[in-house]
Amino acid sequence: MSQGSGSASQAKFWVALLFCFLVFWENVDAATYTVGGSNGWTFNMATWPRGKRFRAGDTLFFKYDATIHNVVAVNRGGYRSCITPAGAKVYKSGKDEVKLGKGMNYFICNIAGHCESGMKIAINAV
Repeated sequence: MSQGSGSASQAKFWVALLFCFLVFWENVDAATYTVGGSNGWTFNMATWPRGKRFRAGDTLFFKYDATIHNVVAVNRGGYRSCITPAGAKVYKSGKDEVKLGKGMNYFICNIAGHCESGMKIAINAV
């Protein structure tokens, strides 16, 4: 009877080890992108994501002057209308790191007129 119990314990160990490996592998493969490159998070950002391949788990680093800008994670409607939906996450440090979720990720600056001036990005993370 103890032999069966040992097999179950061994199987649990290997499943746990495999799980840890997969979590580690996903994090190793993740990239960090500085939004806007050397210019940072600023106006006319719509083209910045072009040519980049984003993956779920990648990190966006938003660098900006926190006295005049912010970053707001919004839904598609908020992105299109430049209106911050209720409950949206607002970042204000000037050095914000945001992990991308799978699918579309939308970000705007909700300071008056900034989003309308192109301070917004839409990122598709595969």
